[in-house]
Amino acid sequence: MSSFHSPQHQLVGTLYRDHRSWLLAWLKRNVACPHRAEDLSQDTFIRLLGREQLTEPREPRAFLVQVAKGLLFDHFRRAALEQAYLSELMLIPEAEQPSLEEQQLILEDLKAIDRLLGKLSSKARAAFLYSRLDGMAHAEIADTLGVSVPRIRQYLAQGMRQCYVALYGEPT
Repeated sequence: MSSFHSPQHQLVGTLYRDHRSWLLAWLKRNVACPHRAEDLSQDTFIRLLGREQLTEPREPRAFLVQVAKGLLFDHFRRAALEQAYLSELMLIPEAEQPSLEEQQLILEDLKAIDRLLGKLSSKARAAFLYSRLDGMAHAEIADTLGVSVPRIRQYLAQGMRQCYVALYGEPT
């Protein structure tokens, strides 16, 4: 049996057929751009197709909204990252700014780092960024996040593991 006819693909097809119009309407109410709503609708179903296991949800619409909200959150986070980068570029004298091509490459790298760190819990991500970008000591990060120093070490190890996986793939 081809993967196209797998039970998982059939389930996604059924969800798409039965609930796509509803999901698109929901997204259009929550996103200013109708084209972005279309993209997020399609991305929701693509995300489902990419899952290793998918069981039929008891509440399909609530399930689809949960997936779409995650994608929406990712979209807004990346847009905020891009805006922060562009704001920082404005502070650099024009003669010293990277070329448009370099700016685009830097922005793509930032988005890749964001996706990588997005796999961490919010506290692990914050600890990693405090350590690597702000140079904060473990005890200082622990105080800021309200956790123990050993927990900070665990968070930093998780962040370093994500970096390792990004560079070299999963360890064998």
